[in-house]
Formats: sequence, C-alpha cells, structure tokens
Amino acid sequence: MGRIGISCLFPASWHFSISPVGCPRILNTNLRQIIVISILAAAVSLLYFSVVIIRNKYGRLSRDKKFQRYLARVTDIEATDTNNPNVNYGIVVDCGSSGSRIFVYCWPRHNGNPHDLLDIRQMRDKNRKPVVMKIKPGISEFATSPEKVSDYISPLLNFAAEHVPRAKHKETPLYILCTAGMRILPESQQKAILEDLLTDIPVHFDFLFSDSHAEVISGKQEGVYAWIGINFVLGRFEHIEDDDEAVVEVNIPGSESSKAILRKRTAGILDMGGVSTQIAYEVPKTVSFASSQQEEVAKNLLAEFNLGCDVHQTEHVYRVYVATFLGFGGNAARQRYEDRIFASTVQKNRLLGKQTGLTPDTPYLDPCLPLDIKDEIQQNGQTLYLRGTGDFDLCRETIQPFMNKTNETQTSLNGVYQPPIHFQNSEFYGFSEFYYCTEDVLRMGGDYSAAAFTRAAKDYCATKWSILRERFDRGLYASHADLHRLKYQCFKSAWMFEVFHRGFSFPVNYKNLKTALQVYDKEVQWTLGAILYRTRFLPLRVIKEKKVTDTQQRLLVACRASNIY
Repeated sequence: MGRIGISCLFPASWHFSISPVGCPRILNTNLRQIIVISILAAAVSLLYFSVVIIRNKYGRLSRDKKFQRYLARVTDIEATDTNNPNVNYGIVVDCGSSGSRIFVYCWPRHNGNPHDLLDIRQMRDKNRKPVVMKIKPGISEFATSPEKVSDYISPLLNFAAEHVPRAKHKETPLYILCTAGMRILPESQQKAILEDLLTDIPVHFDFLFSDSHAEVISGKQEGVYAWIGINFVLGRFEHIEDDDEAVVEVNIPGSESSKAILRKRTAGILDMGGVSTQIAYEVPKTVSFASSQQEEVAKNLLAEFNLGCDVHQTEHVYRVYVATFLGFGGNAARQRYEDRIFASTVQKNRLLGKQTGLTPDTPYLDPCLPLDIKDEIQQNGQTLYLRGTGDFDLCRETIQPFMNKTNETQTSLNGVYQPPIHFQNSEFYGFSEFYYCTEDVLRMGGDYSAAAFTRAAKDYCATKWSILRERFDRGLYASHADLHRLKYQCFKSAWMFEVFHRGFSFPVNYKNLKTALQVYDKEVQWTLGAILYRTRFLPLRVIKEKKVTDTQQRLLVACRASNIY
C-alpha cells in the first residue's frame, strides 16, 4: 500500500499522510498525482491569500495611523481644556521689525519615552480660536527709549496671563525672541532693551522667565526654528512605521565613524519674502569642502543640534543648512532691477544721444512687464517711462546676472556655499512668494512642475494688460490678488524660476517641490520650532511637585538646553 507524507511545505503540526485505500490499482498512480497536485495548489493558494490578508490588514493599520496623524493635525481645533492639570503651557513672543506677536502653546504631560518628542500644539480659547495677539510698532522703535519697552509688551503678556490657568503661571516658560528689526540695532541698544524686559517682567508676571529667555536670535536660528516647526507638523521626527515612508541614510554629526542610520526623510523649506529669500534643509551626509575658506564659511551656515533630551541618544541629532539672502526677495529684486534699468538707460541716452524712456511716446521696453502695460520709474526727480513687452524668456535672461553666481563648486546665490542636495531623494516646501507666484494668478499652487509653470508664465506675460484687467474685474484670480500682483506677476514668476533653478541649482525636472501657504491647513510659525526646541522633554509639572521616579530623574539629568551653533 502506498503512503505519501506531506510536511516540507507546512509547519510541523501540519504533518499528515494520505493512503488511497480502496482505489482500483489501475488508478493509483494517477490518483496519487492528482491528490498531490491538488494539495500543493491548495497550500499555495492558502499561503497567498494569507499573505494578502495580512498585508491588507497591516496596510490598513498603517494607513489608519497616517490618517489619524493627519486628523490630529487638521482637526486640532477644539478649545484647550484649561481644567486638565496634566496640560503644560509655553509662551513665545516674536518681536519682529513691524510688530510683536505672542503665541501660547500647550502640550500634555510627556509620556516618558526618551524617543518621543513633546506633542506641542497651539492653545485655543473657548471659542476655538488660536491664542495669538499682535501689537505695533516693532520693538526696535524703542531703541532710544528702552525704559518704555516693558510697558509696550505688557498688553501681550496680560493677554497670555488671562488664558493660561493661574496655577500654571510659575511653571510656564516665557520666551521673548527678537528678530530682524533688533538685529540692525547697535549692541548697546539691544542690551538696554533686553535689560528692561528682564528687570520689569518678573515684577509683574509669574511666568518662568530667566536671563536666557530674552534674546536677539540670528537669522540662522530663525531658519532652524522654521525648519523644525514645518517638519514637526509633517510628522518627520516620528519613528518609521511602514515601508511606504520615505527614508534617508544619515551620518550622525559628531559620530561620522559610526554606522549610518535610517530615519524619516525631512523636508527642506524655501521662503521668499518681500526683502529676502531663505533656504533650509537637512544635510544627512558628512560634507566635504573645496577649500579651507569654504569650510570656514560653511561653519556659519550649518547648524547641528539635538532635538532629544538624552545626549547619548542620537536619533534626533540633525545637521541643517540655513542661508538667508538679503535683496533676493520679490520686491527687493524688482527694486534692484529697476535701479539697474534706470542707471543703464540714462547712461546710454547720454552716450548715444538717445531719448529712450524720457517720454511716454518713447518708452523703455520692459520684457518683465505684461504686454502693453505702462509703468514709470522715478528717481532723483527724473521719470523713466516703461512699456511691457511680456517676454518671459527674455525677462529670465535679463535677470540672470542678478543671481551673482560664481564658477566655484557647491555655491548658490551671491557665490554663497551650498552643500549638495540629493535631488532624487528629497522634498521641499516653498512658502510666501513661491506660493503667491504659482497660485494667486496662475492658479497652480501645490505640486510644482517647471514645464507647466513656464508655459503658464509665458502665456500670462504675453497677454495684453487690458485682458488681464478684465479678468481681474471678473474675479478670476485669487481673492487677495491685487493690481500690484498682476502688474509684477511676470517679473516675479521669472525671478522665482531663476532663484530656484539657477540660484539654488534645482534641476528643471525636479518633482518634489510643493508650494504652500499652510501645512495641514495651518500656518506654521517659526515660534513653534522655537518652543519645541527650547522646552523639549521638560516634565515641568513633575519638577514642581518633586515626584520624580528614578527613570524620570535620569531623564532630567540628561536634559540640557544645547545651543544652535
């Protein structure tokens, strides 16, 4: 009697045998083959469907986790529960050039896991509105009367004091961080303003406010805070949870000899304002330099910091490149362009005896203005008349020298050092003018395509001004787009394109730029990154109550406020 044992394809507990008793002898061979083939086919099918079910199950779980994280960001609009004793608070005052804004943040008690960051969110009042307040003018206006600064900022602090529960004031850190307006003041005036704040605020408010909590931060620090804020909201500091998430291989700063680690790919940011343009992105690999001079310059542009608490844990150590370019914002660039037009045209007229631009009938033909629009440049009591020709390609060619590129390797605008970007494994978000240029008029904000953008920009520039005005009157553009936007859209489109592709050297086929005004429907301020960096892993409630376990004690000892160098 034949006996067939089937075990090699299955777990040990699945071992069984088949004995075709009672079958006619002539059919034994064929029957055995049929049975074996059938069982094997059934086993393979079972295995396949098991894998499919498991993948679908865990795929759904992974997607659900992502969706829950998204919902946590998007639907974070509930009023903050100020009666919850486990909620902590933090305050940041952004003292800018034109005014000061106060932001109140909150977060639940930290879970004690040294691998997780604080879950910081913006506080919302009982009407679900963000707890934010702004006053004017900028704090730098008190340069000659620093004794008035505390009175100036008091309304902001009173506002915060009304929203943060009284019992929480003494453990709520307050940071007053001054930016561009204060940076241009002499150091003596900066010091006088900060001293007034440090002297008077503790007299009237009980917030946690030490000497290091009021300072003038550098453009580099501001850029790092913005980068932290964006990536925190995007969830890029969380652990890798599934195979669908983009990862990057990182050489941890300070431990280049160690094995590289894999972690979530962070997003770079591009921000073009009216006056300046800024770029910030992680540099995951150890960088090399073309010269010792370049290495020295790079030290001022590369920031290395640990977002974690334990100095021995390196998973949250980052190396970020931050560079700010004054004069490369959209409005400042147009002003530089007009200054060059005016000077060169006046000189040519004098040398060649021409009358270009001196009357409306003999205008200077500006390729960077929409077709047939009329404009003027006024300087030193003289007027230069312009008329647009709407030539996008010629406009790009005309403004290329303003990039001030050099022949040195690894350089960008103004010949400034820029470490290599792995374009095939990177992602960038473009804010402010990057968004306005693509969305306000061209209506193509979001995923950026150089080819599509170029076609739309060419078409816009070549459209007669009268038609553009008619479209504007019909409300076909973004609600906040005004005539100033329409007039200079052609120039700014060309400027954005050249800065991105020629200045920062992004290839024209780059597909991972998203132009945005908000992230997950929220405007992300650099102050979020500041509060996250400065208060990371501080279980303040535990400190106050002095109920510290051994594990928490070790965590507290490891916590220290490292600086961004």
